[in-house]
Amino acid sequence: MYKKIEQEWAGRTLSIEIEKVAKQADGAVLVHYGETVVLVTAVANREAKENADFFPLLVNYVEMTYAAGRIPGGFFKREGRPTDREILSSRLIDRGIRPLFPEGFLNETQVVATVLSADQQNDPSILGIIGASAALQISAIPFEGPLAGVKVGRVDGNVIINPTTDELASSDLELIISGNREGVVMVEGGGSVVNEGVVLEAIFSGYEALTPILDLQDELKESCGKAKRAYTPVKEGGSLGEEVRGFVTPLLKDAFRIAHKIERRDRMHEIFQEALERFGGQDGEFTSGVRRACEDAEREIIRSPIFQEQKRVDGRGFADIRPISCEVGLLPRTHGSALFTRGETQVMAVTTFGTSEDEKKVESLLLGKDLYKTFMLHYNFPPFSVGEVSFLRAPSRREVGHGVLAERALTPVLPSAEEFPYTIRLVSEVLESNGSSSMATVCGGCLSLMDAGVPIKASVAGIAMGLMKGADEVAILTDIVGDEDHHGDMDFKVAGTAEGITALQMDVKTPGLSRSIMEQALNQAHDARLAILDVMAKTLDSPRAELSKHAPRIVTIQINPDRIRDVVGPLGKNIRSIIEKTGCKIDIEDTGAVKIASPSAEAIEEAIDLVKGCSQEAEVGEVYTGKVKKIMDFGAFVEILPGVDGLVHISQLARERVEKVTDVLKVGDEIEVKVLEIDGNGKIRLSRRALLTGEDESRPQGHERDKRRNAR
Repeated sequence: MYKKIEQEWAGRTLSIEIEKVAKQADGAVLVHYGETVVLVTAVANREAKENADFFPLLVNYVEMTYAAGRIPGGFFKREGRPTDREILSSRLIDRGIRPLFPEGFLNETQVVATVLSADQQNDPSILGIIGASAALQISAIPFEGPLAGVKVGRVDGNVIINPTTDELASSDLELIISGNREGVVMVEGGGSVVNEGVVLEAIFSGYEALTPILDLQDELKESCGKAKRAYTPVKEGGSLGEEVRGFVTPLLKDAFRIAHKIERRDRMHEIFQEALERFGGQDGEFTSGVRRACEDAEREIIRSPIFQEQKRVDGRGFADIRPISCEVGLLPRTHGSALFTRGETQVMAVTTFGTSEDEKKVESLLLGKDLYKTFMLHYNFPPFSVGEVSFLRAPSRREVGHGVLAERALTPVLPSAEEFPYTIRLVSEVLESNGSSSMATVCGGCLSLMDAGVPIKASVAGIAMGLMKGADEVAILTDIVGDEDHHGDMDFKVAGTAEGITALQMDVKTPGLSRSIMEQALNQAHDARLAILDVMAKTLDSPRAELSKHAPRIVTIQINPDRIRDVVGPLGKNIRSIIEKTGCKIDIEDTGAVKIASPSAEAIEEAIDLVKGCSQEAEVGEVYTGKVKKIMDFGAFVEILPGVDGLVHISQLARERVEKVTDVLKVGDEIEVKVLEIDGNGKIRLSRRALLTGEDESRPQGHERDKRRNAR
């Protein structure tokens, strides 16, 4: 049965339609907001995935270029591999809805959000979050929703709900928030060094704004929702599970006393094998049951000391940070490098400078035009960093997400293009990982930028916070390790300067977070950030004054925009010749700004001379050696500069009277001439006679000429 519901939301109409399209999906909705339209579908297999030990959810967010009236670039002219924005939007939807599926539901489930129309003002990813929840709500797929998403900005100190693209241009904060009836479920975003109080207020202003959309979905479910499909939850193992836990618990407690992660993991694997042998089963279901029992025992071992002894499994207090060490300049041929180690997490960050030729072109559906990025952060997570073996493939969704988070954290402190006209690529190589390599990337990346000589405005550090919720207690943990992340209830990453936040990302596994818990987590993260910044400052407290000797120097000179064609030459002949001769990279902007880059100062000077030679303009009174290009009855045209001709009148060819120009000159002759006049149309009058006689025969200009006429 077709149904459409709508509601005014932040000054625009949000509408949700069902039973109009994609009717063979378990759930399908069309979400409209302004002139942005997103189709979201949800489908789940009828049978559970065999021997699955995690919920097999796949979320795809797809932006069709026709939505903005564009044709894709590239050879194939069709949408290809997902863009970074599509990957990030898929993760935003996934992170919000994943905790709301019931425990034990292991049927493969897919949510697809397709952007059909984009008005370039309203963010379609927000509609993807709302649509995913709505499609699951009305479907027969077990789902404990509803969930809603909202974008929050801040302009002139005022919080704005669902800011338009134009409003975001002047916003100092951009957050995407997902929430349900219990509280905030997911936060992603950043700001231009914004303090914790402002961020907290923005988050809960956004949460308050999304609650009416929860009501809208409940109304939709009540009138059109299908009965939820029955499913068989994962077997807990019954008495066998209790026996396994009883056997492995004391062994695992001893294992967790092993300080080194890989040795500890190897011992835990031995314990798992001992349990399999002891309880005598090898089939897939039995193995999965034993594995779940071991996981339950690990969870209890990690969580119980927190509430019983007020300490963590590794002996740290709730706010303690693992030992940190920093090193810079360790790679001699790179433009900047840093090694940041925190406990068993280690990142090598490497900075490389390029020119405008190295900018990254990004097709933006939201803006309806291409963007050019001058700062790129790429995060690599090789398998050896966690002691594993696997194929090296294209960056995973996780790698893309972590890279963008770290990039967002560092962007607000970078200098403007006018201050520092370089394209910057920062690569994070994760060498070891046991807790928050993305925040280690922020710290190591900041040190690498300073080592390279980038004049950043302030140092940036990041920290990952965790949460353990007991029956009546809550523990917020600073600098969580991998096991605490896996068995905890929250992963909250916060990055920023000493003055405020530049990026944050939060996911929860519990129904939702209250304001008081989030406030405590933000304040505890602030203290940790200051402590890390102090350690970083002992290694390098400010950017280096000089760039690496291997880094390109960029010099900008200004030429007359009308002379750009002369520098470029026919079919680019002149500019290619200069590049080949000097080895410099040269970029010419429409304004006449010419950027010349090379590690060699001598090469830059040579390129400057050649560019100026091509773009040089004639000046009255100057003497030039030129070549005769054309002879007329009344004089000769002489090229005094590349592409610049002037006329030597027949009366200005010699001391004596000349009857025919060809008596004195022929085409191809080189002669010295003096510029007598450049008129308002750019025509140049030259003289050879003035040099032969030593007389100044330039024509008086402007009011000086008028004075002389009046004197006569």
